[in-house]
Amino acid sequence: MKKIVIIGAGPAGLTAGAELLKDNNGEFEVTILEESDVFGGISRTVRYNGNRMDIGGHRFFSKSDEVMNWWADLMPLQGKPSFDDAKLGREKPLADKGPAPDDEDVVMLVRDRVSRIYYLNHFFDYPISMKMQTIKNMGFGTTVVAGFSYLKSAIFKKKETNLENFYINRFGKKLYSMFFEGYTEKLWGRHPSEISADWGSQRVKGLSIRALLKDMFNKAFGKKDAKNVETSLIEQFWYPKFGPGQLWELTADLVKERGGNILINHSVKGIEIADGKVKSVTCSTPDGEKVIEGDIFISSMPVKDLVEGMTGEKPAKDIVDIASGLPYRDFVTVGLLVNKLNLKNETDIKTLGNIVPDCWIYVQETNVKLGRIQIFNNWSPYMVKNPEETVWIGMEYFCTEGDSFWNMSDDECIKFAAAELEKMGVIKAGDVLDSHRERVKKAYPAYFDTYKDMDKLIEALNKYDNLYCIGRNGQHRYNNMDHSMLTAMRTADAIKSGKSDKTEIWNINSEKEYHETKSES
Repeated sequence: MKKIVIIGAGPAGLTAGAELLKDNNGEFEVTILEESDVFGGISRTVRYNGNRMDIGGHRFFSKSDEVMNWWADLMPLQGKPSFDDAKLGREKPLADKGPAPDDEDVVMLVRDRVSRIYYLNHFFDYPISMKMQTIKNMGFGTTVVAGFSYLKSAIFKKKETNLENFYINRFGKKLYSMFFEGYTEKLWGRHPSEISADWGSQRVKGLSIRALLKDMFNKAFGKKDAKNVETSLIEQFWYPKFGPGQLWELTADLVKERGGNILINHSVKGIEIADGKVKSVTCSTPDGEKVIEGDIFISSMPVKDLVEGMTGEKPAKDIVDIASGLPYRDFVTVGLLVNKLNLKNETDIKTLGNIVPDCWIYVQETNVKLGRIQIFNNWSPYMVKNPEETVWIGMEYFCTEGDSFWNMSDDECIKFAAAELEKMGVIKAGDVLDSHRERVKKAYPAYFDTYKDMDKLIEALNKYDNLYCIGRNGQHRYNNMDHSMLTAMRTADAIKSGKSDKTEIWNINSEKEYHETKSES
């Protein structure tokens, strides 16, 4: 029996455990090490005073039928599937999973996708649409400038040496400056001209003015090319009744049912290398330091920490330097419970309490630090203790661990966030009924500094035959949940078949036709 040690109980780690133990027949002994006491990583659900928070927002959608069926096996759709496959970007219907389960709480909801940009006190569709309301909000003069700017970019293409040029080539300089430049700098703490175009390839891919116009044309004439629809243009998605963490808690239960062992509060601090292989990991635990040996190791921990923690036969200094220089952005969510929002629902979408229908509101205003607003009522009303009378929102901030914003006390941060919403006219600060702050380290792997040498680091890591790197932080790649799961699935396949080549695992989320513009986080 081979001993397999998995570092991290997020989507990648839990998926790897579940897949390895499926039809196991005693071949593998699986142990998952989780540094916290909750499952799901940044896809967890935070519970607070009867309300729930989704860290970063997670749409359950994938162009991989393998992933979508995997989700549906664990959490079937509520009732019989009644969604439009075209709206979900599906080329063909998914397998019929039958009636809803006996436990009505273990279900996926089908949600309409509504996310908009809040800019200059107006709502703009996200992604930007070319319809009359957009032109009205922008003003005729600005629209004309934007149009000529786009035509210029279509004729005179810039070399895509950075993210700024990537955006300008697809939207023109005017729309880039309005809807991408400021927000991107908020997110990454760097100007887009300093960020690799790789991030655009992985998160924006084929989205452009041309793609938006094509989508509008297809809708107008009743056509929908589900196979090639851009992920950011899907109109529906799935969502667990009680948030994304519900699915990963079920996955953890599945791992245990199949004979796996999950050790919580086990933080990996050291990775011993000998004879060109990983021999063991050293964990910090409530009971003191513990050494865990294994035959195969699967890591979803930040690759920076993985390499820096290697002992014994350490990697070459240049490889350690690359890993040490990999940058991240950290994340803070402030949850505010209010009676109402000072935003009118001027759409034709009906909502509970007639609040605005958005799951996310992207904040482009550069005079506030706030990046996005989540309205948890719209992800699922079951996320809110009293959804008919209160609105539970999450204010999302991007920062760097240890900076002044990160180091604010809970009270200081909550007051700061409420004041920004009041400044924007979204709420009155005095109307806040309850509040909570969550901080998340290394939420976003960044594409600058030593990232340019990532290929060298991957080559060095692949030399350890019994080490597999999976997931967002394990590969330092801005993966969505489905991408992270696919890295785990392909790893499980490789281990079961005895395949040593890891190219397929690293190639997940590198195909430009696969990615989404703005994330599940």
